[in-house]
Amino acid sequence: MEGRIGKTLATGSIVNQPSTEQAADSLCEMHVRIRLFAMLRERAGTQQLELELPEGARVQDALDQLRALTDGVRVVMAVNQEYADADAPLHSGDEVALIPPVSGGSVSTVHARVTDEPLALDPLVELVRDPRAGAVVTFLGVTREVPELDYEAYAEMAQRKITEIVAEAVERHGLCAAAAEHRTGIVPLSEPSVAVVVSAPHRGEAFAGAREIIDQIKAQAPIWKKEEGEWVRGTTPGPRT
Repeated sequence: MEGRIGKTLATGSIVNQPSTEQAADSLCEMHVRIRLFAMLRERAGTQQLELELPEGARVQDALDQLRALTDGVRVVMAVNQEYADADAPLHSGDEVALIPPVSGGSVSTVHARVTDEPLALDPLVELVRDPRAGAVVTFLGVTREVPELDYEAYAEMAQRKITEIVAEAVERHGLCAAAAEHRTGIVPLSEPSVAVVVSAPHRGEAFAGAREIIDQIKAQAPIWKKEEGEWVRGTTPGPRT
């Protein structure tokens, strides 16, 4: 389901098509596709919108047009699956994701996956086995205290970001190998929604690397959690410096 927003945004309305006199102006306009997730998707009643902007527009211009939709929600933009600053330029055909606060190959070295299937720890332990490793650290984040949690993700970007997070941890902490997976959809009580497994020559590096990976997944991956019908407020992600 897709909607369209023109030069001005009114809640629940779409601007009229340009008149003949405005046709020439349209030659200097561009269109970007806006993707919506979690509470913003529910608020808009659609998963994506088409936004009309003048040539040379930047991320802030798109945010300004979407202010009625984002009222009361701190958001950032991701352009073509990369977090973007307010002054980043936009181009016709860009995919622009509106990111509200998030909840918290060479598979022998780095592995990342976002899936709607149940997570299993043992296969990830096998992935990180390495003859150089003297320590293997595992982490499972599981549903607690409620019958279930419901996770939604900008899956393509989330998997890409988790891959970057895992690769950076491998480099920073000298890990032998690392793997991380996040589940989407309904996750019942006591079942894992996220799994992190790392191997390293020593336990200090292994613990530090695993901690960095889970902390950055919760801070940076565009994944949202609904608990008992309410979206859980988290951090507002953005470009890492």
